[in-house]
Amino acid sequence: MVEKISFFDAISANKRNSILLIFLLSLIFLAAVWAISYIYDFGICGPVLGFFALLFYSAIMFYSGDRVLLSLSGAREVDKKEFPFLYNVVEGLAIASNIPMPKLYVIDDPSPNAFATGRDPQHASLAVTTGLLQMMKREELEGVVAHEISHIANYDIRFMMIAVVFVGAIALLSDIAWRTMRFGGFSGGRDRRGGAGILAIIAIALMILAPISAELIRFAISRQREYLADANGAKLTRYPEGLASALEKITKAGIPVQRASDATAPLYIASPFPKKMSFLFATHPDPKERISRLRAM
Repeated sequence: MVEKISFFDAISANKRNSILLIFLLSLIFLAAVWAISYIYDFGICGPVLGFFALLFYSAIMFYSGDRVLLSLSGAREVDKKEFPFLYNVVEGLAIASNIPMPKLYVIDDPSPNAFATGRDPQHASLAVTTGLLQMMKREELEGVVAHEISHIANYDIRFMMIAVVFVGAIALLSDIAWRTMRFGGFSGGRDRRGGAGILAIIAIALMILAPISAELIRFAISRQREYLADANGAKLTRYPEGLASALEKITKAGIPVQRASDATAPLYIASPFPKKMSFLFATHPDPKERISRLRAM
């Protein structure tokens, strides 16, 4: 049985955990930059080039990531005339959260699910599936929308974008290192040292382990932000049972989202691949645990 907790304790705990995980991810990135610099004897140029590459990649994701994700998901923008009930629910909760009304999108898909995207509350979008609209009662839809509004208000999309950028950059560094080593081996650094040595072995091990570790941390961050949005959403509606009931229905339905991908999966309120759940590699917490925590609030 889950111990009774307050909205505020749950929110604070998940914020601390998320920041710690991002800190670990940044340390792994620095370790990967050091490793590739050591292996190829880049010196100070390695960290400098790594920093600017990270900035460039971040800028692309920051300004165009949401449009790409909405397009990949098959989402179409809708207005108040087409979906007045949905519009009123979103508008009311956006006002309660003191954020601008996000753009509304609908995905023609029988799977009950939803996600939010956008770099900040001023450039946010909220997408729901037709399956969600057909299956949920008003208080359940409010719970789902409150969860997604909380993602927007908490800058969770930006937070996850940072994690994705770090993971992508680490994977790219590792890939470059292995491809170069296949054709040219170590550079001048090895020649001066008379062999790879212990540091070179550590550097190679880091290039192997860094992408795996970074991916695991990204999944852990995603799970923490889901818990945080659950707690914030429950605080917003003051009715945790609405979201708990919605998650039960989504889990029981067990219908995969047709156009979901590994890139878009972390955005959804529940895993769009319900049969691919595993602990370490899950983008979402265990639905039963989420429901238990909500009902303990």
